[in-house]
Amino acid sequence: MNEKLRMSIIYTVLSVFGLVMIVPFIWMISTALMTQSEFNKHESTFIPKEEYHVWDDGSVKQKVLFVMDKGDISIVHLLDKDGKIVEEYKEAPRSQVTKVKKVPSFHWANFLKAFKKVPFGIYFANTLYVSFISLIGVLITSMLAAYAFARMEFIGRDFFFYLFLSMMMVPEPIYLISSYVLLDKINWLDTYQALIVPWCVNIFTIFLFRQHFKSLPQELFDAAAIDGCGTFGILWRIMIPLSKPIIATASIFSLIGSWNSFMWPLVMTNRPELRVLQVGLSYFNQEASTQTTLLMAASTFSIVPILILFFMAQKQIIASYAKAGLKD
Repeated sequence: MNEKLRMSIIYTVLSVFGLVMIVPFIWMISTALMTQSEFNKHESTFIPKEEYHVWDDGSVKQKVLFVMDKGDISIVHLLDKDGKIVEEYKEAPRSQVTKVKKVPSFHWANFLKAFKKVPFGIYFANTLYVSFISLIGVLITSMLAAYAFARMEFIGRDFFFYLFLSMMMVPEPIYLISSYVLLDKINWLDTYQALIVPWCVNIFTIFLFRQHFKSLPQELFDAAAIDGCGTFGILWRIMIPLSKPIIATASIFSLIGSWNSFMWPLVMTNRPELRVLQVGLSYFNQEASTQTTLLMAASTFSIVPILILFFMAQKQIIASYAKAGLKD
């Protein structure tokens, strides 16, 4: 098969799958920019539009809800600025009632309304605090553990490493109850410690660093040892500067994991002032269950920060997989 034709087919298939994957995000943003009444009509799927009637008697223009025409008279409900009915079944000359259609109609105020409906500011602050403190813990523990597994000789090294890897196959619900009992015994329930300390170790991150450390040439370590570097000196001066792509990847994965964490903080905390973003969205869903546009607005501004962070670091992520690979 011709190389150009083969690549064209590959890119076409990838483009189709990529489009299918982003359609839900487009729908979410589009819904977030609609009015609730427009969403309830189910007429516009991706392009926000607004349709309403206006009663213009020559002196005052007023937004109305059209009911029916009766000869030369239109029966309407008078609406206030928030779209609520203030007077019902008013009669107006048919010539004075006109239909207004706006396409597209972007209602950016939905984002502000959603943000103010529940204390999303507190939820964002808690999520950022937990995410960055956990990230610092993950990087420290992963570098130290990976250095030991990759470059130090001790009895049971490979056994413990593969034991760690096997823990990746254990789903969170299995250890949730035992973790709850343990945190209760040390009085950490409903505290920041419960949200941070258990997640300061990440087995996948240890694996990434270990694979990268094993790929570094032994000559670097021999030269550092000859120059007088100790164990921590080699880690700090040699290995960490050469691990920037891995650090970026580990940071992104850790932040995404903390940002999307739901089950653990829901079970381990109860105070509203300790709620993280995903738990806050769950409570917001209960309060605004009939306001789909506000729910989509809240979902949008909760996802956008982590998407921006991912796109900013995607080159480092690709480089880390290219270097660390899965080669032992």
